[in-house]
Amino acid sequence: MPKGQQATTVLDYYTQRYRHSGQATWQHRIEAGQVLLNNQPTPPDTFLSPGQRLSYHRPPWEEPPVPLDIETIYEDDVLLAVHKPSGLPVLPGGNFLHHTLLWQLRQRASSASPIHRLGRGTSGIMLLAKTKAARAHLSQQLRQRRLGKVYRTLIGPTKNLSDRFSITHPIGKIPYPQLGYVYGANAEGVEAHSDCAVVGRSADATLLDVTILTGRPHQIRIHLAALGYPLLGDPLYVPGGQPHPESTAIPSDCGYWLHAHQLSFVHPAGQGLTLTCEPPPELCV
Repeated sequence: MPKGQQATTVLDYYTQRYRHSGQATWQHRIEAGQVLLNNQPTPPDTFLSPGQRLSYHRPPWEEPPVPLDIETIYEDDVLLAVHKPSGLPVLPGGNFLHHTLLWQLRQRASSASPIHRLGRGTSGIMLLAKTKAARAHLSQQLRQRRLGKVYRTLIGPTKNLSDRFSITHPIGKIPYPQLGYVYGANAEGVEAHSDCAVVGRSADATLLDVTILTGRPHQIRIHLAALGYPLLGDPLYVPGGQPHPESTAIPSDCGYWLHAHQLSFVHPAGQGLTLTCEPPPELCV
């Protein structure tokens, strides 16, 4: 405890100083012996004195299991493109740190930085830069909409849907009790553009290729739901492009079929590249 600080209990010290956890959580940790005072367990109501040493020993973090079979599609000195499996988060967050695409890839390429993102439930091509110059070059293409992205997905049966169509419904934040807000179809949101082409139809489902000209959060899921055709298995979005009113799902929940099938861009060295990633059997013609 720093000298000159007003006397306080161990529980109050942690509750007031580390507000990422509530009082009940800190009390449980202290009573479980995870907080040591001068290297010894201590009750939560112990008053601190100047010169004492406090330390918090967090138990090992057990992350949920995820698929970690990350296949390399393309690699050179400045770029890395991989096949991200469905279920693997891209960035650390929530309960995930080591079980993320970025952490796994940085074990072999410490400077790898993603150029774009895929939702946890989305599989397919992820492009990463290994150098600052490559990241700047590709990020500019992304901002200028010169990074071509084609996805494969599955929706319900569509007898009356045209073989080719576009969706331009704006996407923005909407209130959502579980998280405060989520993104959804919102007339006051920002522009979003998806071009869709029917690849195959059956009595139970329709296979689509979707080219996105913008990269709004969950754009394909929201756009197709806004049209009245949510992705099959989507636990969150319903017709209209809004979250289900009785759902407790969050955007990272899996269950839908969406695959980043093709990626086109100009390599920092100047040549054009088009990379493809074979869809899972459920998304093949």
